Amino acid sequence: MRNPTLIDIHAHVNFAAFREDGDVVLQRAREKNIWVINVGTQTDTSRRAIESAEKFDRGVYAIVGLHPIHLEAQEVDEEETHFKTRGEEFDYKAYKMMAQNEKVVGIGECGLDYYRLPELTPNTPNSKPNDRPNDVDEIKQRQEEALIQQIELANELNKPVMFHTRASKEDPEGAYFDLIEIIKQHPPAAGGDIHCFSGTKEIAQKFLDLGLYLSFTGIVTFKNAESLREVVRYVPLERMMVETDAPYLAPDPFRGKRCEPAHVEYTARKIAEVKGISFEEVAERTTENAKILFRL
Repeated sequence: MRNPTLIDIHAHVNFAAFREDGDVVLQRAREKNIWVINVGTQTDTSRRAIESAEKFDRGVYAIVGLHPIHLEAQEVDEEETHFKTRGEEFDYKAYKMMAQNEKVVGIGECGLDYYRLPELTPNTPNSKPNDRPNDVDEIKQRQEEALIQQIELANELNKPVMFHTRASKEDPEGAYFDLIEIIKQHPPAAGGDIHCFSGTKEIAQKFLDLGLYLSFTGIVTFKNAESLREVVRYVPLERMMVETDAPYLAPDPFRGKRCEPAHVEYTARKIAEVKGISFEEVAERTTENAKILFRL
């Protein structure tokens, strides 16, 4: 197989949205010379990411880890893709065993998710819709503890970390600042990526100062995303990667449809337009960045 034109460094073809045609979707990306890293969010999706990667000799890889929303039992509706989380604790030994598979190139996605904190309900069988949510500070503490454990696992195995960060509507920067402080105290030895970055230039610089990469999704193509495009102009191409977060965040002209790794080209082309450089330059540099970070 040829060297890739692009690498979608964060997709979820291991999710139920691709249950019927996941292999076809991955093959479609490979035919466009696009490599894919499937990212786990809990035990089951992490295993499926590995199983999917093992079907291909090259060009499909896995990252395993526990997403912060899966620490609590709740119902989630991401872009009308409904699913339930069961409240999983991070099992260091189980994830270590998975992460030692040769197809696993990183740990994650792990991090802080404050977006739904007010909506989380208690993990009790008799919970009612109007029950007061779990204590927010306790939830944040659980997220921090799980994140630190996963950074420690990544450091033990010398693998990079895929960081997830989503702030609350009330405090659009709080989760980012909390993550920055955690990373300062628990630095990932093999580096890492801030996936689906949507913060400000000032926050971007703080992550760059920590030696991390920033990756961008189809959001950069949205009409109302000019502030994010300003960040894209600011971030050096040498610290940037591209992703889809499929099945979510489909770029124009696919908004409202299921996103897939082949769509990463549209994000790369928009980045080239925003930066005033060629698509080929964006593709070459972001691919090289991914190959360096994930040792592909």
